[in-house]
Formats: sequence, structure tokens, C-alpha cells
Amino acid sequence: MKPQSQSQTDLADLRISYERGQLEDSSTSAEPHDLFAAWLEAALAEESIIEPYAMALSTVDTQSRPSSRIVLLRGYDARGFTFFTNYESRKGSELAANDRAAILFWWGALQRQIRIEGHVEKLAPAESDAYFGKRPRGHRLSAWASRQSTIVPDRATLDAEMAAADARFPGDDVPRPDYWGGYRLVASYFEFWQGRRSRVHDRLAFTRETAGWSIVRLSP
Repeated sequence: MKPQSQSQTDLADLRISYERGQLEDSSTSAEPHDLFAAWLEAALAEESIIEPYAMALSTVDTQSRPSSRIVLLRGYDARGFTFFTNYESRKGSELAANDRAAILFWWGALQRQIRIEGHVEKLAPAESDAYFGKRPRGHRLSAWASRQSTIVPDRATLDAEMAAADARFPGDDVPRPDYWGGYRLVASYFEFWQGRRSRVHDRLAFTRETAGWSIVRLSP
């Protein structure tokens, strides 16, 4: 192992004190989607947070090897949390083999995170069409130009594919490719984490039961 440079930051010495808020049992709704909505609105209002609707999506392959990437939340309601991608991408292939997944929101400025677990299902084609039609033209063209997660020889190849897509669809009517669309994660577990002083953080976990949601406090 190479010796540590004198100018290298010692990560073991870096820490902050979490004192922005608290999560009390008595103030928590029995419906986790309501608490999620309140926390997301707070994150949207925090100007220092870039893309507060970004979330880490974790999936597993057929050999149970996990992988994570950042995707954008594009809708949520009592049914679940929606995002969009290429169905033939790595995440799409993994979800086709195993529909269990997890998403994670981290809002450092608020010293909060939310973990959500559940199963993932494809959206109806009409729902995917409706969202695809809202995307900027360049974003729609890129869905045709990029075979997500496949190997390309160089950047010039991608640029050539974009030019080809642009020529193929010269107007604003760029249809959705059948290999691109949306998913919904149907939640069966939520965990809300609020940072607290001395690392004695608040953690409330919601698990879906037949009659509703059970709520427990977890030790930090």
C-alpha cells in the first residue's frame, strides 16, 4: 500500500454535528406516504439541494450481486414511486429477473434520508407515452440514439447516432421506443432517518401489514 501523502485529507478526522431537526413518534403520520410527501416538499424548498428528486436505485442480478445508480423520481402517490429508463439497460434486465428493489433519498442539507423497499412493476404504455411526450426533444432523441449500458467504441459513435435520430425525426413528433418506459416501485417498507447530535439519530421504520402499516423506532 502506498504511504499517505502529507497533503492528503485524513477522512477519519472529518465529521459534522447533526442538529437540523428531530423526528418524534408523536408527530409522525401513520401513513408513510404522507411523511414522504412532507419531507420531499421540504427538500424541494431547500435551494442548496440539487435535484432533490434524485434517488439511488438498487437492484440485484441473477447471481445476487447488487448494483446502484442515481435515477430521477418522476411521480409518486399511494400506489408507489415512478421512474423511467431503457428496459434493456442493466437495471431493466435485472428488474426483469428480480423485481425486488430499493430506493434511497439523501438530503444532506436537511440531514435526512429515506430508505424505501418493495417490488417494481412496469407502467402501462399510456403512462410511459404521456411522460415521454413531456420530455425535451433532445431527451426523446437520445432514447433512440442510446442503447443504454451497451458498449460503444467512442463518443463519435454516440454523436453519429444522435444525428441519425435527429434526421429520422425532423419534427417535434418523436415517438417513444418500445424498449423505453416507466416503472413503479410499490413500497412495502419505509425508513425515515433524521440526523441527531452525538450520532443518536432518529430512525422510524414502517412495514406494510395486512391491516395497514406497523411503525417501530430503530436504534441508530
